[in-house]
Amino acid sequence: MSRPLPLPLVLTVAGSDSGGGAGIQADLKTMLALGTHGMSVLTAVTAQNSLGVQGAWELPVEAVRAQYRSVVDDIGVQAVKTGMLSSAELVETVAELIGDTDAPAVVDPVGVSKHGDALLAASALDSVRTKLLPVATVATPNLDEVGQLTGVRVETDTDLRRAAAAVLEYGPRWVLIKGGHLRGDAVDLLTDGSEVHWLRAPRLDNRHTHGTGCTLASAVACGLAKGWTVPEAVAAAKEYVTGAIAAGFALGGGIGPVDHGWALGRRDHG
Repeated sequence: MSRPLPLPLVLTVAGSDSGGGAGIQADLKTMLALGTHGMSVLTAVTAQNSLGVQGAWELPVEAVRAQYRSVVDDIGVQAVKTGMLSSAELVETVAELIGDTDAPAVVDPVGVSKHGDALLAASALDSVRTKLLPVATVATPNLDEVGQLTGVRVETDTDLRRAAAAVLEYGPRWVLIKGGHLRGDAVDLLTDGSEVHWLRAPRLDNRHTHGTGCTLASAVACGLAKGWTVPEAVAAAKEYVTGAIAAGFALGGGIGPVDHGWALGRRDHG
Protein backbone atom coordinates (compact mmCIF):
# COMPACT_ATOMS: atom_id res chain seq x y z
CA MET A 1 0.00 0.00 0.00
CA SER A 2 1.50 3.31 -1.08
CA ARG A 3 1.89 6.14 1.41
CA PRO A 4 -0.39 9.15 0.85
CA LEU A 5 1.25 12.27 -0.47
CA PRO A 6 2.08 14.76 2.30
CA LEU A 7 0.07 17.94 2.63
CA PRO A 8 1.51 21.09 1.04
CA LEU A 9 3.91 22.68 3.53
CA VAL A 10 3.41 26.35 4.49
CA LEU A 11 5.52 28.34 6.96
CA THR A 12 4.37 31.51 8.71
CA VAL A 13 6.89 33.95 10.17
CA ALA A 14 4.85 36.23 12.39
CA GLY A 15 3.85 37.36 15.87
CA SER A 16 1.50 35.68 18.32
CA ASP A 17 -2.00 37.05 19.01
CA SER A 18 -3.03 35.81 22.44
CA GLY A 19 -6.68 36.45 21.55
CA GLY A 20 -6.44 33.95 18.71
CA GLY A 21 -7.86 36.13 15.94
CA ALA A 22 -4.77 37.29 14.04
CA GLY A 23 -1.05 36.57 13.78
CA ILE A 24 0.37 33.07 14.06
CA GLN A 25 -2.93 31.74 15.37
CA ALA A 26 -4.93 33.02 12.40
CA ASP A 27 -2.27 31.78 10.00
CA LEU A 28 -2.27 28.23 11.34
CA LYS A 29 -6.08 28.06 11.43
CA THR A 30 -6.21 29.21 7.81
CA MET A 31 -3.60 26.66 6.75
CA LEU A 32 -5.53 23.87 8.44
CA ALA A 33 -8.84 24.97 6.89
CA LEU A 34 -7.29 25.08 3.42
CA GLY A 35 -5.76 21.62 3.50
CA THR A 36 -2.11 22.40 4.13
CA HIS A 37 0.35 21.67 6.93
CA GLY A 38 1.12 24.89 8.75
CA MET A 39 4.43 25.52 10.51
CA SER A 40 5.55 28.59 12.42
CA VAL A 41 8.42 30.89 13.28
CA LEU A 42 7.43 33.15 16.16
CA THR A 43 8.82 36.70 15.92
CA ALA A 44 7.03 38.37 18.83
CA VAL A 45 4.60 37.73 21.66
CA THR A 46 1.71 40.13 22.16
CA ALA A 47 -0.76 40.59 24.98
CA GLN A 48 -3.81 41.16 22.79
CA ASN A 49 -7.58 40.84 22.95
CA SER A 50 -10.67 42.17 21.21
CA LEU A 51 -9.98 45.67 22.54
CA GLY A 52 -6.40 46.08 21.32
CA VAL A 53 -2.75 45.29 21.99
CA GLN A 54 -1.74 45.76 25.61
CA GLY A 55 1.90 44.78 25.18
CA ALA A 56 4.39 43.34 22.67
CA TRP A 57 7.75 41.62 23.18
CA GLU A 58 10.04 40.91 20.24
CA LEU A 59 11.98 37.65 20.16
CA PRO A 60 15.76 37.73 19.68
CA VAL A 61 16.99 37.46 16.10
CA GLU A 62 18.88 34.27 17.03
CA ALA A 63 15.62 32.63 18.13
CA VAL A 64 13.88 33.60 14.89
CA ARG A 65 16.76 32.35 12.76
CA ALA A 66 16.99 29.07 14.71
CA GLN A 67 13.25 28.39 14.33
CA TYR A 68 13.37 29.05 10.60
CA ARG A 69 16.41 26.88 9.96
CA SER A 70 15.04 24.12 12.16
CA VAL A 71 11.87 23.85 10.06
CA VAL A 72 13.24 24.48 6.58
CA ASP A 73 16.40 22.37 6.85
CA ASP A 74 14.56 19.26 8.07
CA ILE A 75 10.96 19.42 6.87
CA GLY A 76 11.17 21.79 3.92
CA VAL A 77 8.61 24.33 2.79
CA GLN A 78 6.55 25.07 -0.33
CA ALA A 79 5.49 28.61 0.58
CA VAL A 80 6.42 31.17 3.23
CA LYS A 81 4.22 33.92 4.65
CA THR A 82 5.52 36.84 6.74
CA GLY A 83 3.54 38.98 9.15
CA MET A 84 4.61 41.05 12.15
CA LEU A 85 8.33 41.91 11.96
CA SER A 86 8.70 44.77 14.38
CA SER A 87 12.33 45.88 13.97
CA ALA A 88 14.78 46.57 11.15
CA GLU A 89 17.05 43.79 12.40
CA LEU A 90 14.22 41.24 12.28
CA VAL A 91 13.06 42.41 8.85
CA GLU A 92 16.57 42.08 7.41
CA THR A 93 17.14 38.67 9.00
CA VAL A 94 13.87 37.27 7.66
CA ALA A 95 14.49 38.78 4.23
CA GLU A 96 17.87 37.05 4.12
CA LEU A 97 16.34 33.71 5.15
CA ILE A 98 13.60 33.96 2.54
CA GLY A 99 16.08 34.95 -0.14
CA ASP A 100 17.95 31.69 0.48
CA THR A 101 14.78 29.57 0.37
CA ASP A 102 13.52 28.11 -2.90
CA ALA A 103 9.82 28.77 -2.27
CA PRO A 104 7.36 31.56 -3.05
CA ALA A 105 6.97 34.19 -0.33
CA VAL A 106 3.88 36.20 0.59
CA VAL A 107 4.81 39.38 2.47
CA ASP A 108 2.14 41.06 4.57
CA PRO A 109 3.91 44.29 5.62
CA VAL A 110 2.08 44.61 8.93
CA GLY A 111 2.25 48.17 10.20
CA VAL A 112 -0.67 48.63 12.58
CA SER A 113 -3.23 46.37 14.21
CA LYS A 114 -6.98 46.45 13.56
CA HIS A 115 -7.24 48.70 16.62
CA GLY A 116 -4.60 51.19 15.44
CA ASP A 117 -1.74 49.88 17.57
CA ALA A 118 1.70 50.27 15.96
CA LEU A 119 3.33 46.90 15.25
CA LEU A 120 6.31 48.08 13.18
CA ALA A 121 8.98 50.52 14.28
CA ALA A 122 9.30 53.54 11.99
CA SER A 123 13.01 52.74 11.65
CA ALA A 124 12.12 49.37 10.10
CA LEU A 125 10.16 50.83 7.19
CA ASP A 126 13.24 51.36 5.04
CA SER A 127 14.31 47.75 5.64
CA VAL A 128 10.88 46.56 4.49
CA ARG A 129 11.25 48.64 1.32
CA THR A 130 14.83 47.69 0.47
CA LYS A 131 15.23 44.15 1.89
CA LEU A 132 11.87 42.42 2.35
CA LEU A 133 9.76 43.57 -0.59
CA PRO A 134 12.44 42.64 -3.15
CA VAL A 135 12.23 38.95 -2.10
CA ALA A 136 8.41 38.85 -2.11
CA THR A 137 6.49 36.83 -4.67
CA VAL A 138 3.37 38.70 -3.55
CA ALA A 139 3.14 41.73 -1.25
CA THR A 140 -0.26 42.34 0.36
CA PRO A 141 -0.36 45.85 1.89
CA ASN A 142 -3.59 47.50 3.01
CA LEU A 143 -4.18 51.19 2.38
CA ASP A 144 -2.56 52.36 5.61
CA GLU A 145 0.53 50.27 4.89
CA VAL A 146 0.68 51.61 1.33
CA GLY A 147 0.72 55.11 2.81
CA GLN A 148 3.48 54.19 5.26
CA LEU A 149 5.65 52.57 2.60
CA THR A 150 5.11 54.87 -0.39
CA GLY A 151 3.37 58.04 0.74
CA VAL A 152 0.55 57.37 -1.76
CA ARG A 153 -2.90 58.10 -0.33
CA VAL A 154 -5.68 55.96 -1.76
CA GLU A 155 -9.17 57.42 -1.74
CA THR A 156 -10.69 55.95 -4.93
CA ASP A 157 -10.37 52.84 -7.10
CA THR A 158 -8.23 54.87 -9.51
CA ASP A 159 -5.67 55.53 -6.78
CA LEU A 160 -5.18 51.77 -6.37
CA ARG A 161 -3.24 51.71 -9.66
CA ARG A 162 -0.86 54.42 -8.45
CA ALA A 163 -0.42 52.61 -5.15
CA ALA A 164 0.37 49.33 -6.88
CA ALA A 165 2.93 50.96 -9.16
CA ALA A 166 4.61 52.61 -6.18
CA VAL A 167 4.91 49.33 -4.26
CA LEU A 168 6.13 47.41 -7.33
CA GLU A 169 9.05 49.84 -7.60
CA TYR A 170 10.49 48.19 -4.48
CA GLY A 171 10.77 44.85 -6.23
CA PRO A 172 8.00 42.36 -5.36
CA ARG A 173 6.93 40.23 -8.34
CA TRP A 174 3.26 40.90 -7.63
CA VAL A 175 1.39 43.31 -5.39
CA LEU A 176 -2.12 42.92 -4.00
CA ILE A 177 -3.44 46.29 -2.82
CA LYS A 178 -6.26 45.64 -0.36
CA GLY A 179 -8.92 48.31 -0.84
CA GLY A 180 -11.19 47.10 1.93
CA HIS A 181 -11.21 50.50 3.62
CA LEU A 182 -12.65 52.27 0.56
CA ARG A 183 -16.36 52.95 0.25
CA GLY A 184 -18.59 50.66 -1.77
CA ASP A 185 -17.66 47.08 -2.64
CA ALA A 186 -14.53 45.50 -1.17
CA VAL A 187 -12.17 46.00 -4.12
CA ASP A 188 -8.61 44.69 -4.31
CA LEU A 189 -6.10 45.17 -7.13
CA LEU A 190 -3.59 42.45 -8.05
CA THR A 191 -0.90 43.27 -10.60
CA ASP A 192 2.66 42.45 -11.61
CA GLY A 193 2.91 45.65 -13.63
CA SER A 194 1.55 44.10 -16.83
CA GLU A 195 -1.30 41.78 -15.83
CA VAL A 196 -4.09 43.48 -13.89
CA HIS A 197 -6.76 41.65 -11.91
CA TRP A 198 -9.60 43.40 -10.06
CA LEU A 199 -11.15 41.37 -7.27
CA ARG A 200 -14.53 42.53 -6.00
CA ALA A 201 -16.77 41.27 -3.24
CA PRO A 202 -19.85 42.79 -1.59
CA ARG A 203 -19.12 44.86 1.50
CA LEU A 204 -20.40 42.88 4.46
CA ASP A 205 -22.15 44.47 7.41
CA ASN A 206 -20.05 42.81 10.09
CA ARG A 207 -17.66 44.67 12.40
CA HIS A 208 -15.96 41.46 13.54
CA THR A 209 -13.08 41.46 11.07
CA HIS A 210 -10.02 41.00 13.28
CA GLY A 211 -7.36 39.00 11.44
CA THR A 212 -8.43 39.63 7.85
CA GLY A 213 -4.97 40.68 6.62
CA CYS A 214 -3.15 37.74 8.20
CA THR A 215 -5.83 35.37 6.97
CA LEU A 216 -5.73 36.62 3.38
CA ALA A 217 -1.93 36.45 3.12
CA SER A 218 -1.89 32.95 4.60
CA ALA A 219 -4.61 31.80 2.21
CA VAL A 220 -2.55 33.12 -0.73
CA ALA A 221 0.48 31.20 0.57
CA CYS A 222 -1.63 28.03 0.78
CA GLY A 223 -2.58 28.37 -2.88
CA LEU A 224 1.01 28.93 -3.93
CA ALA A 225 2.12 25.88 -1.92
CA LYS A 226 -0.40 23.84 -3.93
CA GLY A 227 1.30 24.95 -7.15
CA TRP A 228 -1.32 27.47 -8.23
CA THR A 229 -0.45 30.64 -10.12
CA VAL A 230 -0.50 33.93 -8.21
CA PRO A 231 -3.84 35.06 -9.75
CA GLU A 232 -5.39 31.67 -8.96
CA ALA A 233 -4.10 31.71 -5.39
CA VAL A 234 -5.26 35.27 -4.77
CA ALA A 235 -8.73 34.70 -6.24
CA ALA A 236 -9.24 31.63 -4.04
CA ALA A 237 -7.91 33.51 -1.00
CA LYS A 238 -10.31 36.40 -1.61
CA GLU A 239 -13.23 33.97 -1.73
CA TYR A 240 -12.11 32.27 1.49
CA VAL A 241 -11.64 35.55 3.37
CA THR A 242 -14.99 36.90 2.20
CA GLY A 243 -16.66 33.84 3.68
CA ALA A 244 -14.63 34.17 6.88
CA ILE A 245 -15.68 37.82 7.27
CA ALA A 246 -19.32 36.93 6.68
CA ALA A 247 -19.07 34.38 9.51
CA GLY A 248 -17.05 36.65 11.84
CA PHE A 249 -18.31 36.54 15.41
CA ALA A 250 -18.39 38.60 18.59
CA LEU A 251 -15.65 37.86 21.11
CA GLY A 252 -14.91 39.90 24.22
CA GLY A 253 -15.93 43.52 24.39
CA GLY A 254 -14.49 44.80 21.11
CA ILE A 255 -13.83 43.63 17.57
CA GLY A 256 -14.22 39.87 17.17
CA PRO A 257 -12.34 37.65 14.70
CA VAL A 258 -13.25 36.28 11.31
CA ASP A 259 -14.28 32.62 11.36
CA HIS A 260 -11.38 30.65 9.92
CA GLY A 261 -13.35 27.41 10.00
CA TRP A 262 -16.40 28.59 8.07
CA ALA A 263 -15.55 26.49 4.99
CA LEU A 264 -15.32 23.34 7.11
CA GLY A 265 -19.03 23.54 7.94
CA ARG A 266 -20.90 25.25 10.71
CA ARG A 267 -20.21 24.19 14.25
CA ASP A 268 -22.71 24.04 17.06
CA HIS A 269 -21.90 26.98 19.33
CA GLY A 270 -24.82 26.19 21.64
